[in-house]
Amino acid sequence: MNRESVVTPTCDGPGLDYLTAEAKTSQETTIWWLGQAGFAIEHAGHRVLIDPYLSDTLAAKYAGKTFPHTRLQPIPVDAKQLRGIDAVLHSHAHTDHLDPATITGILTNNSPTFLAPRARLEIALTRNIPSESLNPVTAGDCVQIAPGISVTVVPAAHEQLEFNDQGDSVFLGYILDVAGLRIYHSGDCVPFEGQGKLLRDHCIDLALLPINGRDSYRLKNGVPGNFTVAEAISLCIEANIPAVVGHHFGLFDFNTVDPKVAANEFEARAGKLQWTIPRLGQPYSVVPACATLKSR
Repeated sequence: MNRESVVTPTCDGPGLDYLTAEAKTSQETTIWWLGQAGFAIEHAGHRVLIDPYLSDTLAAKYAGKTFPHTRLQPIPVDAKQLRGIDAVLHSHAHTDHLDPATITGILTNNSPTFLAPRARLEIALTRNIPSESLNPVTAGDCVQIAPGISVTVVPAAHEQLEFNDQGDSVFLGYILDVAGLRIYHSGDCVPFEGQGKLLRDHCIDLALLPINGRDSYRLKNGVPGNFTVAEAISLCIEANIPAVVGHHFGLFDFNTVDPKVAANEFEARAGKLQWTIPRLGQPYSVVPACATLKSR
């Protein structure tokens, strides 16, 4: 089935500070980019976070190293001030996706359910997630995380598919069903065999894909990579996904892509695929009928 979607910039709406007040009960689905791979999703009074990194943990950890992890963007919102968070989804155990300081901050005013890879259960617990709040998951699991919002867990390949001794996926992606709208967050990921068919079978409306690419130098220094822009486009075409938001750029100088270069490549290659290079903190509404994504 061919589907069309349109990305229409309109006037600016409320920024990330909006997430420090209680969620509105509107049936509209709204997403915000939090920087790196982080997103907030709101629908009908419920909020979900995916891979939030809202601290400077990595700058302290890697000070003086080859890649010092100095922020190019400020922390966009204080995690301690967030309200109304029903669930927090972590795709894997790298600190910019599973951050102890962010988790502690979120717990200040929220009691969410946390999803994290079962293959990294012990790490998740050491990152300040309360054991009673943790739902360890693996590819194939389906979880209801809030009224009207469910998650299907799929594998991800952060350079490659990886499993623990029990066969649990180390890297995960999440397909959120938000009142019938299906949003795919790949986690950190590169293309892998069967990925297009897997996603096509789930009838995805909108993909949130990292586009910072990869190379041997970063990998040699412990930084596995992600999709290039061209690979993100190819996946969406293969999986019949009509709209994509590119992310995982602009935070660390060693692991980014110039958003203007990415936009030019999308413009040249995307064809009918609708694409967005998001602005930090800009809210976007997503319309289920045709996966319309537009700035509020």
